[in-house]
Amino acid sequence: MPIGGFNGSDPSPTLAEFKADVAKGEIHYFIGGTVGAANGGSNISSQIASWVEAHYTAKTVDGVTLYDLTK
Repeated sequence: MPIGGFNGSDPSPTLAEFKADVAKGEIHYFIGGTVGAANGGSNISSQIASWVEAHYTAKTVDGVTLYDLTK
């Protein structure tokens, strides 16, 4: 599922909806990286990324930051 898309303007769940989906086991992984509202988009993707970073441990796989949300 995209979280905000390239510039933060794609539809995405709210932080509360994302947390609920994680709690229900519907989202297993989160790929970290640059998210943004630089082009007029929403900052929801940044809120979600900050929450994931604060609650889960990052692991680098082939140069990609990955979070296992099942733990």
